[in-house]
Amino acid sequence: MQQITNQSLLSFMVLNQDQGIAVSNPATGEILGYAPVSPEHDILDGIERASFAQKEWALLPAKTRSGLLQKWYQLLLDNKEDLGRLMTLEQGKPWAEAQGEVLYGASFIEWFAEEAKRTYGETIPAPSSDKRLVTMKQPIGVACAITPWNFPIAMITRKAGPALAAGCSFIVKPSESTPLSAFAVAELAYQAGIPRDVLQVVLGANSRQVGGIFTSHPLIRKLSFTGSTQVGRVLMQQSANDIKRTSMELGGNAPFIVFDDADIDAAVLGAMASKFRNAGQTCVCANRFYVHNKVYDEFVEKFDAAVQQLKVGNGLEEGVNVGPVISESAKQGIQSLIDGAIEQGAKPVTEPKTLDGLFMQPVVLKNVTHDMDIISQEIFGPVAPVIKFDDDQQLIEMANDTIYGLASYFYSQNIHRVWKIAEALEYGMVGINEGMISTEVAPFGGVKQSGIGREGAKQGIDEYMSIKYLCFGGN
Repeated sequence: MQQITNQSLLSFMVLNQDQGIAVSNPATGEILGYAPVSPEHDILDGIERASFAQKEWALLPAKTRSGLLQKWYQLLLDNKEDLGRLMTLEQGKPWAEAQGEVLYGASFIEWFAEEAKRTYGETIPAPSSDKRLVTMKQPIGVACAITPWNFPIAMITRKAGPALAAGCSFIVKPSESTPLSAFAVAELAYQAGIPRDVLQVVLGANSRQVGGIFTSHPLIRKLSFTGSTQVGRVLMQQSANDIKRTSMELGGNAPFIVFDDADIDAAVLGAMASKFRNAGQTCVCANRFYVHNKVYDEFVEKFDAAVQQLKVGNGLEEGVNVGPVISESAKQGIQSLIDGAIEQGAKPVTEPKTLDGLFMQPVVLKNVTHDMDIISQEIFGPVAPVIKFDDDQQLIEMANDTIYGLASYFYSQNIHRVWKIAEALEYGMVGINEGMISTEVAPFGGVKQSGIGREGAKQGIDEYMSIKYLCFGGN
């Protein structure tokens, strides 16, 4: 493993493939090491231990849990460079971007360390003078999560932070593609004093096995999932047998809209930030661009010029903006969407180069129409299809014409239009003259088939708590 100064971050690794899952660098194909796989009986035993430990964890004063989370937060900051390097090695994103994710992920631990002390109940005016009505919030119990490969640290801390702050124990199954970051951040949590039974990382023989255990085990009261809508549907169906609490952050098909009164230069900067972060492999990436006919040519020219300045390569190399995509199947899927769009009449503004390995040259497609296949699917890659529109109502209908409703973006300087469009867009999050909207202090989540529940903000901790109503009589 390259240049990891805190070797305790790698203490979990096993010696060979017989004992674990091989993890490789998508930029080079090099095997980085082997992450431990838990047999089913170990996972079941871990759930039992988590249930027992949760009761003791919940009895700790909120201030004590808060203090332990604060220590974890500080250790994440102290190890930012090592964690970022590890993430780049196993996931591919540029090192600077990976370090940014570490800070972003750590921000949820800090935020929920503070929110641990603010899980307030309330008193309710009673309907008669002999009663007193009170509510209190209590941890839901053992919580579990299944997290994706594209944000291998932030997608864990965004769930673990509120769970631990609320008094839950927490078990996470990271992606088999990027498990090293998950085990590393858990090791720092243990160094901070969080008990090992309270926070667990598990890998099974396959994802379906662990998902089946999580959704069927009676001691697990809550499941949080970030991933595809298809898998989310299955997990919700499986969780229905026990009526488990679920929160789902699923697929997206984010529109990025540029009106004729927009600041075009600002819109281009926002488009670059939204579209090409993590090589376009984020659930809130701009997926389809709608640009008013009056400014279409100007936007496309400036946007493509900015795209041509991006440097593709190994994320550990200086100056690289775009790393590899995660797998060969991902690359083939993205290329298939590009080829299909070109067959249907789209045209690359600048012909992209064919790159070896898992690298892809970012491309802007013009002459795209709303009925092309690429518009209805989540691209999850460095491809930006740009569509013309003429009027606001036409735009709203096209932007909302999807089963998804996670993130959306638009640029306009007309305050009346801003309110109208913001209210009309059927999305859980709207970026207005802004391409980067994710933050720990605001609720993250979608509508329609992009999921249920919210992460971050004050709403995030409520996902891991139950409200109990107390009625005092005879007063």
